[in-house]
Order: sequence, then C-alpha cells, then structure tokens
Amino acid sequence: MTAVRPITQLEALDAPAQKLAKAVRAVIRPGPLKNALSGSWLGHALHPLLTDVTIGSFTSAVALDWLGGDESEPAAQRLIGLGLLSTLPTVSSGYTDWADTELANAAVRRVGVVHAAGNFTAASLFAASWLARRRGDQGRGRALALAAGGVIAGAAYLGGHLTLAEGVGVDHTTFEDATEDWTAVLDDGELGDGQMRCVEADGTAVMVARAGDDLYALSNHCSHRGGPLHEGELEGLEVSCPWHDSVFDVRDGALVHGPAAYPQPAWDTRVREGRIEVRRR
Repeated sequence: MTAVRPITQLEALDAPAQKLAKAVRAVIRPGPLKNALSGSWLGHALHPLLTDVTIGSFTSAVALDWLGGDESEPAAQRLIGLGLLSTLPTVSSGYTDWADTELANAAVRRVGVVHAAGNFTAASLFAASWLARRRGDQGRGRALALAAGGVIAGAAYLGGHLTLAEGVGVDHTTFEDATEDWTAVLDDGELGDGQMRCVEADGTAVMVARAGDDLYALSNHCSHRGGPLHEGELEGLEVSCPWHDSVFDVRDGALVHGPAAYPQPAWDTRVREGRIEVRRR
C-alpha cells in the first residue's frame, strides 16, 4: 500500500477518471457484451485470465530479445503481435470492471486511471517496437520492448492492488461469516407476497423474499459489487440488483445474467412458531 498511497491521494486524477468511466459505461452498456467482458458466462471474472495472455506474450518477447539470440527475433516479433492482438479484449474487460466501481471509492478511481494510462503507454511502446522490427531495426525494437516491459510491470502492480486490496472483480460474498444454525430473523406476518426485506442473521445481511406461499433467502450483498439486493426488484422468482442489474434466481442464487460473474449464496428458510428462520445453505 505504501507505494500506491501517493496515487490514492491525488485528487487531480478524479476529473479524468470520472470522464473515462462515464465514456466506458456509455460504450459498454448492460447487455450481452458487458456480460461477456465481465465473465458472466465463465463463472469467474474474465480480466485476470486475459491479462495472462497479454502480459505473458509481451514478457516472453522481452526474454527472447535478451536471452534467445538472433535466431529468436522472428518469434519475439510474433509474440509482441499476439500481445497487441489480445490488448483490446483485455483492456475492455478491465475497463468495464473498473467503471462499475470507481464512483464508490476514491482510491479505486485514482489508481485505476493511472493503471490504464500505464497500460496504454506500454501497449504504444510495444506497437512501436513491432513496427521497428518490421523495418529491420532490431536494436531499436529490443530497446522499445524493454522500456515497455518496465512500464507494464508497474501497471501490473497497480492492477494487482485494484484486485487484491480494493476488491475489483472479486466475489463480494466470499468472506461472509455466515451461520449454519437456524436463526430467527423476522415475524412471518411482516413479509407479504412479492416483498423483500433485509435482515441480519448472526451479523450477516440476508435478503428474505416471499413469492406466493414460498419463502426464499439470499445473501443481501450482491456478489458483483456488493449492492443491496433487497432494494432491487423481485419479478417472479428472479431478483435484480439495483446497482448494475445483475439478476439471480431466488431459489438457489443461480446467476441468470450479469454483469455479475458469480452466483449469490442461498439460505434455507422455514417458519417456526410464527418466526421466519434462515441458515446458510
């Protein structure tokens, strides 16, 4: 955190970060493209998987430049080309993850825009390296790629901070300390048909919903960005998050559609002596 702290305190980054996030949300709207880039189909955030392809290709090219000898020059150029081809989907998936989060957290907003600027600089340097190699200037190509490798390493450090320290792209229900014992949370008469309520079960926020004669319960904080599900809409047996419109099946928490990439933890329900009780399934 020490190396990142100066960036988190730069208020001057807020305006460009907000403009960038707004532009990303305008281009990548809720729908099939956003779901694909978020990893809804994969059951896991897509961005980390794609970064392995991009960074791995670029890093391998730099290694071949300095360790592989003259005979490795064509392979290094092809690897840079592969890295450049993978840049668009990699950047797009990262942008959509960040743009859904930046308004809620100044640190995410500021670190994210510097991370993006670093990756843009690195990609531009690698592109220049590829062009230099095409013109036969291998020495210039190697130098540009080495510089780009240093920049992308710094950007990757910031990306790791966004994921591991700020929780961008992670399942926001992972660390719930949910009880496995039946816990009374609400009088049965307080919840009507089609209604949802947020209750607390031994310190964990739970959304309880009634659909017809049946009761259902899911962890209340959306796995995508922690939005309050009980403030969303219940339509039939599906609940939508009010923040980014992820939809879950209230019966088992299965993901109906994203941008969430993870299902929602489900809770068992029962009524005992006029009280609704829940426990983590």
